[in-house]
Amino acid sequence: MLLLSLVFGVLIALACFFFVGLQHWLQHEVWTNLPKAMGYREAPWWWPLPALALAGLLLAPIVSRAPGGGGHLPVNGLGGAPIGPRELPGVVLAALMTLPFGVVLGPEAPLMAVGSGLALLAVRRIKGASDPQTTALVATAGSTAAISTILGGPVVAALLVVEAAGLAGARLVVLLLPCLTASAAGAVVFTGFGAWTGLSIGGLGLPTVPPVANPDAGDFLWGIPLAALIAGGVALTRRLGRVTGRWTGGEHTAVRTVGCAVAVGGCLTAYALITGRSPEEAALSGQATLGHLAADPGAWSVAALLALVVCKGLAWSISLGSLRGGPIFPALLLGAAAALACAGLPGLGTTPALALGICAAATAVMGLPLCSAVLTVLLMGEDAYDQMPLIVLTAVVAHLTVLLVNRAADARAARATAQAVTTEGLRS
Repeated sequence: MLLLSLVFGVLIALACFFFVGLQHWLQHEVWTNLPKAMGYREAPWWWPLPALALAGLLLAPIVSRAPGGGGHLPVNGLGGAPIGPRELPGVVLAALMTLPFGVVLGPEAPLMAVGSGLALLAVRRIKGASDPQTTALVATAGSTAAISTILGGPVVAALLVVEAAGLAGARLVVLLLPCLTASAAGAVVFTGFGAWTGLSIGGLGLPTVPPVANPDAGDFLWGIPLAALIAGGVALTRRLGRVTGRWTGGEHTAVRTVGCAVAVGGCLTAYALITGRSPEEAALSGQATLGHLAADPGAWSVAALLALVVCKGLAWSISLGSLRGGPIFPALLLGAAAALACAGLPGLGTTPALALGICAAATAVMGLPLCSAVLTVLLMGEDAYDQMPLIVLTAVVAHLTVLLVNRAADARAARATAQAVTTEGLRS
């Protein structure tokens, strides 16, 4: 199994490299080259409207007719049954036909689908592949190899799988070793192939972060309630995405998918009109904007950051319940933008605000506090050592906040359901 994981890691990394490279090339054509060819310096304010409308029209037949519906709904996270070879073409087409046009989702879920689909396709030719445990293990190793290519390496990817699975003892070893082997091999190939070809792969990272600053009492006094606020906001936004998912999953799925895509375009257009900035900042997964925001937080006014949080957050919630992609990357940008909008508060520094914003949002969207803390540490680079106490405490507070928000929302939903049943019974 370890030898298979090593081979799968190499092959899956190559497939993911070309997948991500093609996606970024299409994205660059849509948002940079095409506007310049039409005489614009950058994408104009109205650009998201036709772009997202086209994305919705391309996605509609996939979600309504293709096997697997183009993949899992992003609002359900990165979980769900592994994507098999039969559903894989629909997932790839859905991602390549929508993400480059500005859908407010990331590539992580399609990449994991590519990893599991290719691994299952290969293992079918091997004796013993019909064993359900072997199939599940191979699919998980393939997904881990794929997601490690853009999450900064194998450690975060393997930790994500382990914490999500909640395993311990011998079962943990059986799952962890193949995942580590596949993701390590995949990360090496992915990075080396990118250096050899010179192509941009757009992995998650912050090339430049604010100067090192030791957190003080003010950072904790402001940071803890701010972490709870960001986590609660992300949790409520996801619940809005679930409402959208129930609406699009009913009748007229194709038509409603197009309508949601147009609504996302409207949110991005509103951001451009409100701020006078490029709509590209609010569109797409947010990887590039997060890097620009970390490198130069002063380039955004507080009003622009708040507009980014509101407009992109609404677009993200609609995308979560109707379109296809990953839920993590946009959440990281929303958390960072919300925290940096508050960085001017007395005693709250820019560097601590960036760290706690990323960690709180990651914890809220993934539900994995340890993985979120490690991811934040890796993103912050040299600044992470001094910020670790704040990062860890933020992960704890954010996780507890999400549990409380979801518990309260579920209790209200249960009361509403019981009341509706009682009313219907009295009428009968």
